[in-house]
Amino acid sequence: MIDYKKDDFEKILRDYDVVLNSQGKEVLEKSLRVLRPGGKLISISGPPDPDFAEDIKAPRFVKLVMRVLSFGIRRKAKRRHASYSFLFMRASGDQLLEIAALIDSGIIRPVLDRVFPFESTKEAMAYGISVVA
Repeated sequence: MIDYKKDDFEKILRDYDVVLNSQGKEVLEKSLRVLRPGGKLISISGPPDPDFAEDIKAPRFVKLVMRVLSFGIRRKAKRRHASYSFLFMRASGDQLLEIAALIDSGIIRPVLDRVFPFESTKEAMAYGISVVA
């Protein structure tokens, strides 16, 4: 397990196929360094890329801005023979129904190792982050 408060994940992890980033620029760039050649870095915190601009049918000027904003990380990914993309999270009832069906069928099994009272939400969130990291 990696303790994000004291361990530098880029010095421990290697050759991952995919990294999902939800942090800032520094973590985004470190995430590139743990990918194998051909790997994919996906960020939900930005910067938006040209493919995202196309997906949302952005005006030409907005597409240009997104291309410029993501140029640096896309270039760094290319140098490492990896790719970068931005993922915009949207609420989707259809996707939630699919996920619920996977849980109901047992294909996805949630694992609960601790239960926290509502008053301990802060501690629960910190615990969840430490388990994932």
